[in-house]
Amino acid sequence: MTHDHVRDAAIRIASTRIDDPRRAAEDLFASLDPGTLAGALLFCSSRYPLDTLAEAIATIAGDVIVIGCTSSGEITPHGMEEGTITAIGFPASHFALNATRFEQLDDFDTAEARRAVRALVANAAESSRGLGDHQHRAAIFLVDGLSHREEMLTVTVQDALGDIPLIGGSSGDGLAFRETFVFHEGQFRRDAALVAILSSTRPMRLFRSQHYQPGAIKMVITSADPVARIVHEINAEPAASEYARLTGVTVDQLGPGVFAARPPMVRAGGEYYVRSIQSANNDGSLTFYCAIDEGVVLTLGEGRDIVGGLDRVFNELDEAVGGVDRIVAFDCVLNRLEMEQHQLTRTVSARYVERRVVGFNTYGEQFRALHVNQTFSGLAIGR
Repeated sequence: MTHDHVRDAAIRIASTRIDDPRRAAEDLFASLDPGTLAGALLFCSSRYPLDTLAEAIATIAGDVIVIGCTSSGEITPHGMEEGTITAIGFPASHFALNATRFEQLDDFDTAEARRAVRALVANAAESSRGLGDHQHRAAIFLVDGLSHREEMLTVTVQDALGDIPLIGGSSGDGLAFRETFVFHEGQFRRDAALVAILSSTRPMRLFRSQHYQPGAIKMVITSADPVARIVHEINAEPAASEYARLTGVTVDQLGPGVFAARPPMVRAGGEYYVRSIQSANNDGSLTFYCAIDEGVVLTLGEGRDIVGGLDRVFNELDEAVGGVDRIVAFDCVLNRLEMEQHQLTRTVSARYVERRVVGFNTYGEQFRALHVNQTFSGLAIGR
């Protein structure tokens, strides 16, 4: 195999932190060699002027399908960083990429969405025919991280995808919680979601891992607004003060650090899932990153061995795909904060580089039909 052929076959990774959006886009795509790609996936710090950046990407990428979103930190070829644009290029010799999007998520029509996804599945089968008979497929899902619509979208889309498994993340904006975007067809778009089917001759494996386990402290949500994901009362007390009491801090100490270290967990189908808190509000309520309702029993989570857990995941994935080319990761922003608190950022960053991880820090992760929090989830792609 010639060097050029190896170059054509490898998944390409690029990252830039050039401030000027046009020059940043040029720098990024120079490394990706867009003419040889089936498509590209990009994760972008919200510090960039997005309209100018979108225009530059559209011009440079030409006909290549480019999808992406804004982030709360990026996992780059150099590990965990912030303020970059990081991209993954899938070579056309081994991949096909097809995408569709949904807009105005408050008016999301499930029947219409199912039809659109089924059409996408048919298009993916058609456009990847040239790759041969033996193919693997996965769906990459990206959604406006402030839309509060992830649960319904994920269930609907996974149902319509059939046996193609879905993996994805909710877009972020640092920790500003002001505006989050997905990128499709040359524009950054609010109140939108997109699903893309990645077809490949390479083995692919989805994963979801969390380094929390349920502790001994339980609590009940006694007053909530499920639509807004706001909890007003826990154990019939104001939510923020009761959560603070149970975690052993004062209300004014509540913030992302405490939320990351002691996340509430819910039991469903014999497993525990994190239900992360986004913010403590002035009225004493708590806003969550995912669906929450009255009567739900929560258990306070406790962190486990982060690095050991990651190593186990990476070893399993390496074996599952017969050697990893790249891992596309959706890593909750609260995991990043917890790593900072435990002074593990450099250690984990080095692991990500060594294990060929690239991705972004999310406001939530999607795994098959689930919307989850505080997980390290993603897609491992074999060589």
